[in-house]
Amino acid sequence: MYGYMGKILRVDLTNLKITEEVLNENTITMYVGGSGLATKYLFDEVEKGTDPLGPKNKLIFMTGPMTGTPAPSTGRFAVVTKSPLTNLWGSANSGGKWGRDFKRSGFDGIIFEGISEKPVYLVTDNGKAELKDASHLWGKNTSETTRLIKEEIGEDFNVACIGIAGENLVKYAAVMNDVDKPNWGRAAGRCGVGTVM
Repeated sequence: MYGYMGKILRVDLTNLKITEEVLNENTITMYVGGSGLATKYLFDEVEKGTDPLGPKNKLIFMTGPMTGTPAPSTGRFAVVTKSPLTNLWGSANSGGKWGRDFKRSGFDGIIFEGISEKPVYLVTDNGKAELKDASHLWGKNTSETTRLIKEEIGEDFNVACIGIAGENLVKYAAVMNDVDKPNWGRAAGRCGVGTVM
């Protein structure tokens, strides 16, 4: 499986459980790229009529086979979900370093499912994944959230997060990454993916 780490994470937020799944070689051949592969999972796993903000929707982060390579513009990743804005399939993508850094942590993607009773965040590093309490991050903007997480787990980590708009379910909220300076960063800003997050 050239271009792939070969595994994704499935994060059950309701039960705070993380499992690893091996990518199917046939599937990655037929659904190339982060958006294609994430869309395949979404269409297979989310039933018609699912509430975009309910526990049966999925929020899928996916990298592609070129992510993290030396080729130009290959730091991109896709975020796919059922959109609260359109009530249809929604896909956003973002550039920067997050996609590259996430893939180098040992995974190709993440499927978030369910709803956590309290705010949490996911840390991936060296083929391992862990959920941490994020209660203290609630109500912070993306610059503050990024700074606080890096203070907790280390400056070498990259952060993808939501801010106050996502917390308040603004239907077009973005997932922000590479927010290393106040009021600056990259956005997966289409279809309300930050609202679902």
